[in-house]
Amino acid sequence: MLFNSLQFIVFFAGFFTLYLFLKHRSQNKLIFFGSYVFYAFWDWRFCSLIFLSTLVDYACALRIFQARQNKARQKVFLFLSLFTNLSLLCFFKYFGFFTESLEIFLNGLGIAYSRPVINIILPVGISFYTFQTLSYTIDVYKGAINPTKKFWEFGAYVAFFPQLIAGPIERASHLLPQILRPRTMSFDLFSQGCFLFFWGLFQKVFVADNLGLMVDPVFASPEKFSADRILIAVYAFAFQIYCDFAGYSNMARGLGKCLGFDIMLNFRRPYFVTNPVDFWRRWHISLSTWLRDYLYIPLGGSYRGHLITLRNLGITMFLGGLWHGAAW
Repeated sequence: MLFNSLQFIVFFAGFFTLYLFLKHRSQNKLIFFGSYVFYAFWDWRFCSLIFLSTLVDYACALRIFQARQNKARQKVFLFLSLFTNLSLLCFFKYFGFFTESLEIFLNGLGIAYSRPVINIILPVGISFYTFQTLSYTIDVYKGAINPTKKFWEFGAYVAFFPQLIAGPIERASHLLPQILRPRTMSFDLFSQGCFLFFWGLFQKVFVADNLGLMVDPVFASPEKFSADRILIAVYAFAFQIYCDFAGYSNMARGLGKCLGFDIMLNFRRPYFVTNPVDFWRRWHISLSTWLRDYLYIPLGGSYRGHLITLRNLGITMFLGGLWHGAAW
């Protein structure tokens, strides 16, 4: 269900009407079930994957907290959380990519190998909610947050529909407390939310989609176009991808504000920077900070010498590239 569809307008109108008349705990249950209904409009079968991740990480986080005096036991449950979530992500998103790469590699060595062909549907949003729920168990393991015993509230955090499909990737330390405590609704917040939503809709539909009509034919067959036309398409693509992604993030933030939530800023004028480091602080902030805090720094960051820093940067950017798409 796309935000710029009639289906979503009908869904959100009904959801918001119910939300206004419910009390806090009932609102959270509505968010939980409403988010699954939202996702089911794409394919109801894959709701089971979100529920499995939710169930595993809810239980693992509680076990990690209970075993806080036993580091080895904590690691077992952290491993279970990582293994479950990353196995699902790797199978559904990367199985075909890995087997095809293996086939090309072995055939190149003269070894006859034919990869198994399995038609796997990529579940929409799996990269986002996997990283989101993983941050919860990792933070509990590190002692940064305490786990919640409220399953419906945790499930609402994992499946929160405004940012379920394409982020931002919300940390439990930021979004979960907003779910656990009663929210304040106001006309001012609602009007801010509407402005953000329609501004994001303008970015996505008017700017990004129309630039796509200019960019896509050039990228599909560049040999058919002149050099200046290709150059224009390259710069147009920079604005297309920004308005597409930032537009979705702004729509998600706007919907969150309408419901009384503060969803993090995901893009902060990234093209007004003077160096690549500052660019990565402003572009897809929720992902770049996730990779920094849960991958780059645990690997050693930039504090263990120049060669180790280069290794850590290489690993982080390589895995960040794979996260964006299963292709070399």
